[in-house]
Amino acid sequence: MSLSRPASAAGNSVNASVNDDPDPDQPAGAYEPPLLHPVRQIGERTLDFRRQVALMAIINRTPDSFYDAGRTFALDAAVDAAVQAVDDGADWVDIGGVPFAPGPALAAAEEISRVIPVIQAVRASSDVIISADTFLPSVAEAAIAAGATVINDTTGLANPDLARVAADAGVHLVVTHSLAAPRTAYPRPQYGDVVAEVAEFLRRRVGYAQDLGVSPEKIIIDPGHDLNKNTLHSLELTRRLAEIAALGYPVLAAVSNKDFVGETLDAAKSNRVEGSLAAGVASIMNGARILRMHNVPAASSAIRMTEAILGWRAPAYLRHNMGEFNETAVPA
Repeated sequence: MSLSRPASAAGNSVNASVNDDPDPDQPAGAYEPPLLHPVRQIGERTLDFRRQVALMAIINRTPDSFYDAGRTFALDAAVDAAVQAVDDGADWVDIGGVPFAPGPALAAAEEISRVIPVIQAVRASSDVIISADTFLPSVAEAAIAAGATVINDTTGLANPDLARVAADAGVHLVVTHSLAAPRTAYPRPQYGDVVAEVAEFLRRRVGYAQDLGVSPEKIIIDPGHDLNKNTLHSLELTRRLAEIAALGYPVLAAVSNKDFVGETLDAAKSNRVEGSLAAGVASIMNGARILRMHNVPAASSAIRMTEAILGWRAPAYLRHNMGEFNETAVPA
């Protein structure tokens, strides 16, 4: 069986052809992106995105986050949340001091005072991947010095110096699709074909990052669910995410508790776990290899189960209908 290929720009459904000799290494129904550099060394950890999905936990050291509304603004609370996320199965923690939503600008010194102590504390206790969610080059530099090995820029390189900082330090860079200037409103986004336009934006921004010195094997892309997009746009992006993954770079899907989940299900922020998990699994099946999620225990179970269904991970143990055989499963 051949793998599904990305749908056309017109949004047609994906077709799978069938022959008499199925390829056992290609799971039916899942899109395997043509990754240019599938094995990534990020900090102390190695990720093989051919057979692995990384779980990114979210740590917002902000008083005005759209979801947690300051729950982890206190330093101790932020550090405790990061440590707990690692214990719960996170491969990665994304630490930010400024939300994406429109609002007043925050001085770089204040952002540094929020995120650097958290990065330092987490790095001192764990080899987990740490990314700094920032669009300011000076904050990125301080974060790298403190132990971050990824810069997560949600502005699509609105400031090209971010790429220069990442290139000079040799760290990974997340290139995200968004249209508005940082912390400004974009009330009614219009797209002719949202997926095609996001893909072209990312292709150009990735090329720009490489022109500024970022190595291709250090680039991750994010289509920016809900960032300057409405619910219909984000649903379409999820449905046709294979077209983004076809660019050849690992795709980060940040779908957790987003408004497109809430509006689709008529669910308050506190009641979006199941919808977020469904969007996350759909993203994996369409080529995403990193999920950015709030509820780490639930997301970890969903990701690891999806990996097992795809044949990437063995069960923890085998007992059901195994007779007297009962032992830990042999790793795949």
